[in-house]
Amino acid sequence: MRAVQITRFGGPEVLDVIDLPDPISGPAQQLFKVSAAGVDFADTHQVEDSYLARQELPLIPGAEFVGTPVDGGERVVGLLLGGGGYADTVATDPRMTWPVPEGVTDEQALSLVLQGTTAWHLLRTSTHLVAGESVVVMAGAGGVGTLAVQLAKRWGAGRVIATASSPEKRALAEELGADATVDPALADDDPKAFTAALREANGGQRVDVVLEMTGGGVFDGALSALAPFGRIAAYGMASRQAASAVAPASLMGTSRAVVGFWLAHCTARPQMLDEAMTDLLALTAAGDLRPVIGGRYPMTAVREAHQDLRARRSTGKLVLDPAR
Repeated sequence: MRAVQITRFGGPEVLDVIDLPDPISGPAQQLFKVSAAGVDFADTHQVEDSYLARQELPLIPGAEFVGTPVDGGERVVGLLLGGGGYADTVATDPRMTWPVPEGVTDEQALSLVLQGTTAWHLLRTSTHLVAGESVVVMAGAGGVGTLAVQLAKRWGAGRVIATASSPEKRALAEELGADATVDPALADDDPKAFTAALREANGGQRVDVVLEMTGGGVFDGALSALAPFGRIAAYGMASRQAASAVAPASLMGTSRAVVGFWLAHCTARPQMLDEAMTDLLALTAAGDLRPVIGGRYPMTAVREAHQDLRARRSTGKLVLDPAR
């Protein structure tokens, strides 16, 4: 098979396209021929071994694919629990696959399996969004953010505020339904300025829900902007910077909550993925949810895809074409 493999940890430069033996399906697994593979920001952490789960070399990155069983069958979108997604053939448990409805493209389906289910559970499971509450979506033009903005509006958020790093990205977030946008660069020099900007975007009021994936000063500024009984869900660390320690007394004194979310824990409860995927695929097929596709890269351009992600040049979902 043709695949992307790394034999040392690092940046995009360690990603090499090579020929490898086809995977061997284990117990309760099935082989699939891949038509498109998803690229996720978490993959950049996987490649440098800086994420929550330790990685072992050699490694084929990636966790999402669209394809068909090698012995024939319907098109599915699937999740790979141990990596291996950047390849033209994968082996996975069929329990971790979902049929792709007619009218939903490979790229749209890939946008849902990790990023869509993350947005769904951040709002439904982690923060328990209540109609009328204000929601801040960090990286509102990204893979999770573009879907979270739309879902928050659909589920009755009173005001949706998105952060984005350029005028073009802020315009996209507003096109998708954000009521206001904020430049997260304000947090680089002073988290208090970022706090003030979030409150200004919310009509001078503190905010109820924050979906946060940056860390550092962005997390600190967003936490300070929370209203009593507000919740901030941390699901990433794109800045590679740690936020300030959260003291229990400060949470008690302000009646605020900090919640962590890692989609990997949903894999132990497959019904959690089923519920989210069923809803998201149906909404997309009906045209009620618009996944934003940021680009389809040949597998030979995998380094460029990672460079674009890390440099914040991309919007929405990035996809690899294993045939090119």
